[in-house]
Amino acid sequence: MASGQWLMKKSSCGSDSFSKGYENVPETGCLSIIVLGASGDLAKKKTFPALFNLYRQGFLQSNEVHIFGYARTKISDEELRKRICGYLCKDASPDHSEDVSKFLQLIKYVSGSYDTEKGFQQLDKEISEHELAKNSAEGSSRRLFYFALPPSVYPTVCKMIKKCCMNKSDLGGWTRIVVEKPFGKDLESSERLSAQIGELFKEPQIYRIDHYLGKELVQNMLVVRFANRLFLPLWNRDNIDNVQIVFREDFGTEGRGGYFDEYGIIRDIIQNHLLQVLCLVAMERPVSLKPEHIRDEKVKVLQSVLPIKDEDVVLGQYEGYRDDPTVPNNSNTPTFATVILHIHNERWEGVPFILKAGKALSSRKAEIRVQFKDAPGDIFKCKKQGRNEIVIRLQPSEAIYMKLTVKQPGLEMATAQSELDLSYRQRYQGVTIPEAYERLILDTIRGDQQHFVRRDELKAAWEIFTPLLHRIDSGEMKPIPYEPGSRGPAQADELLAKAGYVQTHGYIWIPPTL
Repeated sequence: MASGQWLMKKSSCGSDSFSKGYENVPETGCLSIIVLGASGDLAKKKTFPALFNLYRQGFLQSNEVHIFGYARTKISDEELRKRICGYLCKDASPDHSEDVSKFLQLIKYVSGSYDTEKGFQQLDKEISEHELAKNSAEGSSRRLFYFALPPSVYPTVCKMIKKCCMNKSDLGGWTRIVVEKPFGKDLESSERLSAQIGELFKEPQIYRIDHYLGKELVQNMLVVRFANRLFLPLWNRDNIDNVQIVFREDFGTEGRGGYFDEYGIIRDIIQNHLLQVLCLVAMERPVSLKPEHIRDEKVKVLQSVLPIKDEDVVLGQYEGYRDDPTVPNNSNTPTFATVILHIHNERWEGVPFILKAGKALSSRKAEIRVQFKDAPGDIFKCKKQGRNEIVIRLQPSEAIYMKLTVKQPGLEMATAQSELDLSYRQRYQGVTIPEAYERLILDTIRGDQQHFVRRDELKAAWEIFTPLLHRIDSGEMKPIPYEPGSRGPAQADELLAKAGYVQTHGYIWIPPTL
């Protein structure tokens, strides 16, 4: 999109409309994207591939964007390009190879430390030269700093950017930072980190990324809930018995044992990813789709969550986890957790929200499972077959399906569980579902903070889990050993049954084939 154009999109109704969240925002000068920690795994596997896909789809134009890698590793531009090339070359077509080649030429590398001015002064010099070459007026350019770094260096790097790399004047341009989780380890450390960054950057400049909020099916949550009359009267404690939000991996820590042991499954998955999904499932209808209105409603949900009781928690650690040489022999870190949350408000009083996450389990999936109460007056005697459920499958095989009781075909009046199925691969053939990082980086460029975590939202999330995490860290709560490849500790299934979840027996959802 040429510099100076308005950011516009074609609406589904056929008319031109301004994109939500960034109405009437003109593009300004050239765009510089700076990937800090450019030689690390996150940058190679997620950040650069996302930028490439945005470039290939035309959202990043070669005549106005330049990408800078910054890290301590002393390598050349060409060496960085070679390192990331393998993560971009997934398609052997000539067109793809040409796109990769052109994209790599947009990347320049600067080596420097994270705690001294010299490297950042050189980085600023390189960015300024690019802006000058693109005829951008001083201060009108856009600078996006992506922190593919450990949180421990965030405050120092922010100081260096503030001192050395900001736009020199305000002529319509901007400087924004994107920071990755984990945002601290508990409430105190998170607040300290937020305060340190907040002294240097204003809240509209800070984008706390949680890639789960960029997933296609998570993005669809508000549409399903608030655009369909069918669900509006059902979405409450009168009809819904329980809600499960599940994340399962069929592999262990695989070389990340040292990092994982410092955080554990609750900090790594539940406190951020699953809790963000819970907010979208439970929130009230926002006043509008403006980012602040949506984030206001998410904060209200978090502030309504009751303190977690020990009897509502089951922790597990898979057998063999401590065999990793980077993991302490006496590690108390859970690799599995089931936590039941209760929301104290009019809509959800008495409905358990079950958050479950684990590694080295029997399958890999992430899903939201909304289970409805039994139908009263069951004349078909089919309660044992299972309840109605809405299942939103986030990954893999993205889908939304409703589990219903139907009559089995034949002469007998026999019932069975079946589904109404929206499977994305079948329904949207030929449509590429964007990666979460692509969507979120584009939102950052456009200035749309809807899918990013606000400071008060982050604080409310840590207030829920910090007491539990401190009890685990002190050894008051112990994880139960479980066998790799299993469902996790048997006590977790017992806790689900106690919470009211009724498992469906004899039914398996099979993704439709093309």
